[in-house]
Amino acid sequence: MPASGESSATRLLDRPGVQRIPSDKLELFQCRDFLGAELCERLIGLIDRDRRPSTIADDNGDKYFRTSETCDLQPGEPAVVELEALLAELTGIDPAYGEPVQGQRYAQGQEFKAHTDYFEPNGVDWDRYCSVAGQRSWTFMVYLNEPQAGGATRFKTIKKTIQPETGKLVGWNNRRPDGRVNPNTLHHGMKVRAGVKYVITKWYREKPWG
Repeated sequence: MPASGESSATRLLDRPGVQRIPSDKLELFQCRDFLGAELCERLIGLIDRDRRPSTIADDNGDKYFRTSETCDLQPGEPAVVELEALLAELTGIDPAYGEPVQGQRYAQGQEFKAHTDYFEPNGVDWDRYCSVAGQRSWTFMVYLNEPQAGGATRFKTIKKTIQPETGKLVGWNNRRPDGRVNPNTLHHGMKVRAGVKYVITKWYREKPWG
């Protein structure tokens, strides 16, 4: 495994079923059926058990910006161990560079408005969140179920909307080839119109976590 929080398009595309979304503005990938339905159900159970209101790092004054619920999944849980192994095999990233897996639950009407996953280099919370492990490098997200309506992920700058499907993975590089953050990764967790949506998110860093 590489000694950093980096993956590569070549590594990801080596896995059967991984597709790169055509764009020269960002590295964006999807893989249907990355997780089986049984593992998805176990992860949903963990999220439901420990969920709490979601927060954002830099408060922008909009209390409706992120209205979901969040759960920090415990690394010792068997379902989380299984998930982490699958992600390590896919990405080739040393697990030491990964943040703890986070789960999110979106009820009807809830969303996460357009945002990026990286931390603003000059943001008020840069030192608090990035002084040890550095910037976020990659994001990998998996839909754990399919809501009855809504809940897609919209990448605004490339006009690409990805629909939630049980077990589907979506992953992207938060930075440009020269290492600068990539604003083209702006994405919107769109409102759930009917039902409930569950996802997990795994972020990797430039340096070892913690």
